[in-house]
Amino acid sequence: MIDVNDLRPGVTFELDGEVWIVISFLHVKPGKGSAFVRTKIRNIETGNVVERTFRAGEKVKDAFVERKEFQYMYNDGENYYFMDNNTYEQIELPENFIGDEKYYLKENMNIQVLYFKDRPIGIELPNYVELEVVETDPGFKGDTAQGGSKPAVLETGLKIQVPFFIEKGEIIKIDTRTGEYLERVGKKE
Repeated sequence: MIDVNDLRPGVTFELDGEVWIVISFLHVKPGKGSAFVRTKIRNIETGNVVERTFRAGEKVKDAFVERKEFQYMYNDGENYYFMDNNTYEQIELPENFIGDEKYYLKENMNIQVLYFKDRPIGIELPNYVELEVVETDPGFKGDTAQGGSKPAVLETGLKIQVPFFIEKGEIIKIDTRTGEYLERVGKKE
């Protein structure tokens, strides 16, 4: 069992028969009354995010989620194929299982596949990925780094907002947790 006071981002636990991961938490001690822990948690299987408040000292059941490193190989339009880096065993996961995380997957990229009770329940991407801009409006003289943003389409089909100075063919770093542009890495060679 885990005391809710010990919850931190990334901790997994069972609640109502489902596995949840903590996204954020806040320990609150009001002037009157007892302390409580306000959390934002994500259901690992469905992806639903909810806010939940626990009384301080309450306990939740620890969920042992095993993480195995896999390499993303390819997709055939319906399924995504991954190879275990240790055993070279291949698994396939349906597109609806991957969800919007498919927009961050590049061939040969290493990811973590989450297992609960010997069955895959989700994937965990690296915090940042580098993707090529394949479509965006051209920049104009006078556009600055502080001057706003424009839409861009990346090599995986992801649509994001980028600064005006970003051009087609450039490689940019994206935060996979928020889907936001972080920095320009360089040009495709």
